Amino acid sequence: MIDKLMVSVPLDGTYVEVKREEVRRYFHQSFDLFESLFDLLRSDEVFYLQSEPTRHPMIFYFGHTAIFYINKLVASGALTQRINPHFEELFAVGVDEMRWDTPSHLLQWPLVAEVREYRKAVRACVDHLIQTLPMTLPVTQKDPFWAIWMGIEHERIHIETSSVLHRQMPLKHIQFDVRFAQCPSYGEHPINRLVPFEGMKITLGKGSEDRGLYGWDNEYGEETLEVEPFQASRYLVSNGEFLEFVQEGGYQNPKYWDEEGLRYLSLSHAQCPPFWISQANGEFFTYRTLTQEVPLPLNWPVEVNALEAEAFCRWKSANTPHIIQLPSEAQWRVMLAHTKLDTPIFDSIHANINFAHYASSVPVNTFLHGKLYDVVGNVWQWTQTQMAPYKGFLPHPWYEDFTEPTFDGKHNLIKGGSWASSGNEIMRASRYAFRRHFIQHAGFRYVVGGESSTQKYRRIQAMEKAWKQRYG
Repeated sequence: MIDKLMVSVPLDGTYVEVKREEVRRYFHQSFDLFESLFDLLRSDEVFYLQSEPTRHPMIFYFGHTAIFYINKLVASGALTQRINPHFEELFAVGVDEMRWDTPSHLLQWPLVAEVREYRKAVRACVDHLIQTLPMTLPVTQKDPFWAIWMGIEHERIHIETSSVLHRQMPLKHIQFDVRFAQCPSYGEHPINRLVPFEGMKITLGKGSEDRGLYGWDNEYGEETLEVEPFQASRYLVSNGEFLEFVQEGGYQNPKYWDEEGLRYLSLSHAQCPPFWISQANGEFFTYRTLTQEVPLPLNWPVEVNALEAEAFCRWKSANTPHIIQLPSEAQWRVMLAHTKLDTPIFDSIHANINFAHYASSVPVNTFLHGKLYDVVGNVWQWTQTQMAPYKGFLPHPWYEDFTEPTFDGKHNLIKGGSWASSGNEIMRASRYAFRRHFIQHAGFRYVVGGESSTQKYRRIQAMEKAWKQRYG
């Protein structure tokens, strides 16, 4: 049985040898869990298929997380000799498409068996370094051990993003695996309602200190904001709640979509959320989980991209007396502050994260967190906030392009984590962002109050202009 449940190992401690063993266990557990996901592919031939045209074949991702360890260890100075320079270049670049309408380049990929052997060599190399590199506690960002933490947390991200690609792969290429069981609970969705929150001052970011836990560059620095009173939906938007938008022609009505959303519809021809499967002329839907196709679970959270979430909010606004919109990062932080999960690492016992319950979502009325359900977990929550640096931001020299390419006004933050989130992803300080058309295990809740649409688009335009001036 694969051990799926483990949180990020702290950087500090009392005994070096104990810490070495903690890191070693965390490394192997992450490596095993990542590889176990690829056991879901029915044959080696599937590794050369693309889940969608804008992404590389699956073999790229299978090799990518392994070469990342070596490239970052070389950058840190801990390694002076590479294992396979060709692989370490081939699998390095191209994780995400930088334009959604650009097809993946045709490349000469190695045999799956060769990549498996390479992964074994990387595992042995990193294991040896964990046991032999000089270690001083706490580990700092200049320490070569930081590169090992970086590799593990990077692989944790790809455990989740690879599971998304698996869900996009035609089901005939995926095999069922009891290690990734899904929730059996289906039912009618609860009726959503708005819950009030008082305004408060919120400080985002963790300053210049690691606070005992690994962090990506965008988490450092600080920003203090005064959040005005607002209301938030009690539940994440469920499949059942979103179904009304679909049935009322929401995907066909251009008034609910902005310019970017209309372009997405034109390119994708979407008629419903990405994991819904239309049956009987669109009047009935089934739902794609990681390894199965099941009747649409109306009480599970809907999974959509940010453009679909915003279109729903415009439709909702047109049918209610309120201006409905996505929450900001600061509003999500206020919601978290009213829960018992407001801790540096989220509690996976009381939230659907870290594979602790199922390899799927659960009903939106399962985990109550203070005033709301699912402030953390189940699916990531889209915000209207674009990824931007806090004051004091500095890119890490071993991974300078981790966050800076996303400061372009085109990447929206997601918060809270999903059932497949682990490691750094289930920390309070974590910040992840994707382009608004991107598919993840991501849904949303909505709010009333906060920044107006006019203000938001002006800010996005200013970010895009500043980006072009700096980077061309």
